[in-house]
Amino acid sequence: MLWTITVVLLVLWVLGFTAFHTVGAWVHLLLVLAVASALFNLFRGRDAPV
Repeated sequence: MLWTITVVLLVLWVLGFTAFHTVGAWVHLLLVLAVASALFNLFRGRDAPV
């Protein structure tokens, strides 16, 4: 589930970065959220319940 959220956030970041230059800091906030989500998922490990 978290990998899906991470991928969606990364796709939105790429779209915002390439298509909408007026958004500014919000675009990079999506990148930070995607990286945080990926790191959280990696540190949580596979033994945690879904």
